[in-house]
Amino acid sequence: MKAKAKKKQQRTGVIAFVLDLAWIVGIVVVVQSFLVQPFSIPSGSMLPGLLVGDRVVALKFSYGYSRYSFPFSPNLFAGRLPARALERGDVAVFRLPSDPKVDFIKRVIGLPGDRIAVRGGRLLINGQTVERKPLGEMADTEGPAPRAVRVYQETLANGRAYRIFEMSDAGRPGDDTPEYVVPAGHYFMMGDNRDNSCDSRFNDTYNPGGGCPTPMGYVPYINFVGRASFVLFSSDSSADWWEVWKWPFAVRYGRFLAGIE
Repeated sequence: MKAKAKKKQQRTGVIAFVLDLAWIVGIVVVVQSFLVQPFSIPSGSMLPGLLVGDRVVALKFSYGYSRYSFPFSPNLFAGRLPARALERGDVAVFRLPSDPKVDFIKRVIGLPGDRIAVRGGRLLINGQTVERKPLGEMADTEGPAPRAVRVYQETLANGRAYRIFEMSDAGRPGDDTPEYVVPAGHYFMMGDNRDNSCDSRFNDTYNPGGGCPTPMGYVPYINFVGRASFVLFSSDSSADWWEVWKWPFAVRYGRFLAGIE
């Protein structure tokens, strides 16, 4: 009798564990489907604001929901529900138009109907040069060797201000572009690291020297996942996953819960 009672107790414990695990998995799925999505910064295209190794949180409800808001991108409905417009200056996570399986993160520069161009390294929106204030130089340590890069504060007409990197105002592929007119239902995205970003400046007809391996063009409204709100965690990638003893020294503690410009 005692053996049977013990087995029954063990089965009950296993069932309880499985149910608890199912609840946890269910909560994670619901949170990532409807509320937030973590996104790891893989490159330096958003320097100096976002660093390689930052793990940011994108708020999905900021723009409403589309098929790309959910795991596996199920085609459950058309468009976005509810439809909420992006704001100029937002940092947003979206699916690459040419390959919707790939997530990207850039800044919203052009809204539907806007005229966007870059002349001599300066951004123009609807014929007006965007205000830019020099902040000195900063070391870019993300490349093969550290290098000094000029830093500017760019301020949009709506008051949104953020820092950008600019190596040179001339001679780089994205420093002088055609004027683009953003079509309805699309947005024009740019990286803050202006001389090291594949973004909406590059498309199937404008890609000097093939320097951008994934020409982006305009990003459809439906492709957006959410607005990047804050940095959840950050690591400088100096420790491999198995080098447990190095983990404490690889973490950038000062970036915990840091807001995004």
